[in-house]
Parts: sequence; C-alpha cells; structure tokens
Amino acid sequence: MNADIDLTAALPTLSPEVGQSQEEARVWRILCVDDEPNIVASLKRLFRGSGYQVTTATSGAEAIAQMEQEPVDLIFSDMRMPGMSGAQLLEQVRQRWPRTTRILLTGYADIGSTIAAINSGEVYRYITKPWDDGEVLATAHQVFERHALEHEKDRLEALLRSKNQALMELNETLEEKVAARTSELLQLSQKIKKNYLTSIKVFSNLMEWRGGQLSGHSRRVADLARRTARAMNMSEADQQDAFIAGLMHDIGQIALPDTLLARPVPKLSEEETVQYRRHAVLGEQALMALDDMQAVANIIRSHHERHDGLGYPDGLVGEMIPMGACILAVADTYDDLQIGHLSSTPLNAADARSMIARGRGTQFHPEVVDVFLQMLLKAAPGAETPPRMLRTVQLRPGMILARDLLSTEGAVLLAADHVLTAELIKRLRLREGRDGIEMILPIKP
Repeated sequence: MNADIDLTAALPTLSPEVGQSQEEARVWRILCVDDEPNIVASLKRLFRGSGYQVTTATSGAEAIAQMEQEPVDLIFSDMRMPGMSGAQLLEQVRQRWPRTTRILLTGYADIGSTIAAINSGEVYRYITKPWDDGEVLATAHQVFERHALEHEKDRLEALLRSKNQALMELNETLEEKVAARTSELLQLSQKIKKNYLTSIKVFSNLMEWRGGQLSGHSRRVADLARRTARAMNMSEADQQDAFIAGLMHDIGQIALPDTLLARPVPKLSEEETVQYRRHAVLGEQALMALDDMQAVANIIRSHHERHDGLGYPDGLVGEMIPMGACILAVADTYDDLQIGHLSSTPLNAADARSMIARGRGTQFHPEVVDVFLQMLLKAAPGAETPPRMLRTVQLRPGMILARDLLSTEGAVLLAADHVLTAELIKRLRLREGRDGIEMILPIKP
C-alpha cells in the first residue's frame, strides 16, 4: 500500500444520487476496520477530500459498537484481527445491516480464510494487501453508484406503490362518482327539457291571446296528439314532437287578420281560403332557423294533407305524409269540429267522433283514426282520479300541478307537472293580492 501518497486529485467524481440535484446528494459513510492504527489512518487519508464521511475502528467489537450508533454504507475490514476476525465481523454486519456493502482486506496467504469470509459474510469484493489506491477509490465509487441506484429504485417503487394505491382508491370511488355525475346531468337535462316545453307553452299561449273561438285550441290539440302518439307506441321523441307540433301548429295564423280567423272555414271566400291555407307553410317557415325544431316544422307544414292526396299544401298521399302530421290532422279536426271552426254550429263530442270516423281512409290515416277513437272511448269520465283543488294558502313546496294553470284571459301561468317551490307559492300569493283575485290550483293527489 502507498500510505504516504495522496491521490485525491485523481479521485473520480461521484454523480449525485439519481433523481437528486448536486446540492441534495447524500453524504456516503465509510467505516475502516484494522487492528493496526497506521493502516486505518492510511485508508482515512486516502479518502481525504472525497466528500465521504470516514470513521475508523481497530477491532471488530469497536466496529459493531459504532454501527449500532450509526450504520454505514460501506465497510472495509482487515481479515486478520485479534478477538473477532474480519470474516466474523462481516458475517455479523451481513446479518444485522444487510444494506451495508462489505469489502475484505486480505493478504495472499489468507486465501482459505478469504473464501470462507466470502461464503459467510457475502462480501462484495476482497482487496489484497498491499492495495492499489486507485483500485480502492474506484471500488468505493462503484459501491456508492450502486447504492444510489438502489435508493432510487426504492424511491420509485415506493412512488409506484403510492400511485397504485391512489389508483385503487380512485377506481373504488369512480363508479360512485360517475353515477353521481350522471344523476346530475340527468336532472339538468330534465330541467332544460321542462323549461323548453314550458317556453313553448307560453309562446303558444301568447298566440291565443287574440281571443275568439281558437282560445285554448292549441293546448287541447297538443294533448290529444301526444296521447294518440303514446297509444300508437311511438318513441318518446316522436311523442314530444307531436305534442310540440300541436302547440305550434297554428303559428302561421299570426299573419292572418282577425276577421278571417273569426269566421268558420266553410264560409270563407275563395280568396280568403287561399290566404287561410298559407298558414301551414308560414308556420314551417317561422321555425326554419331552429335546428331542433325541423321535425316539428315538417309536421306543421303537412298537418292539412289528406290520406287520399286532396290536401294542402303539397298534395301528399298516404305514407308520404309524416305520421306526426297524420296524428295532428285528426286531433286538430276533432277539436275544430267542437268549437265551430269547421261548421256553423259546434258539434258535441259524439258527433265529432262520428265525423272523424267518416274520414277514415280518405281524409285521415286509417290506423290513426282507429287508435284515436279507441283512446277517446277508454278515457271515459271518472277514469282518472280528479285533482285536488287547493287555495294558495294550502299549497306546500313539492306539490305538482295536475294540469295547466290558466289566467282569466286564458294565458298559461304554469304548465302541467310543474313542481311548486316556496318562492313560486310566494309569487302566486303576491299576484292574488295585487290583482284582487282568488287562485285555485289543480294539484295531483
């Protein structure tokens, strides 16, 4: 060994631990054990300036005592020492501090003992005396690079376990979160749909503020159209389109004069009839800009077509007519007959049904007529539980309207199925006080 030669200038620069900056690199600890003080002094001097923390011991017992106070990362131990040999020391170190790397210093004459030490102490390497300083320094450098990699491996594995645990917890709650979010979206969708229908009802009601025999006509037609579509097992979307088309089917009549609308259709002059028949096309045009209303617009355009092709505006025949328009034609005519819009004298319900039956296969789609009439027969008086008629002082939040609430002028104040809130009840009572009226609301039982 070259105890008096300082080779620290040639010491390899140890990279920081993987994943750490230079400032965060840990200080590696070395313990040198030999019963000869000049040997351990020589080893300590060899590592001077390396940045390592180096301590020494002159016996196996002293080395064990030091490690019990503060374990080290690397231990150099001489083979031949009194009391406890290097092989015995390294075997104890392996058992008690397995992460400490063990290097044995031995002479050429100790080959048998060296092999036993390698087997019992599982040493990382043995270095023969006299040693080569460069070999010792390079060995330490390799050991600490391996330690750095092992520590980084442990850190990454711990991070992976943490991430996996977090992922497992997320997966356990993901289904609940998805269900909760789906419920929120469904409630929002239902609210938007309800507000959409309420807005259409209000707009339909504004058209009927012109008064006359058509007041309330659109609401009744819409209800009949939806019930018929439901009885025909049409999809939910088609039922809604039929209902909305019923509310909006006379929107084109906004362009017609009051004097024309006040007279029954059979009493219109030829010129007035031509003008009146334009309302179906005008209704479709009014909805042209609304993408979601094109199916409704098509129904409105065709609700005066006839099954035999003699209708207007396009003279469509049979299956060429949209089914929604076929339903609307029957519902519209049935109500028109009862309000006197198609005759000088209003018909009662039974006569109106007879007129609808006469038009089966000519004016009206035969299947629609059959379902419509059957539906009317099933809806006999008393078949449904009547609503509770309550004053505003009897109303409570959560109650549901059984049917549309109308003003004295026939305007829709609240749509059927509207759920009452405390704020809405307060507004209703305020309106009673302002207008000096008593409001009675139909509430579902």
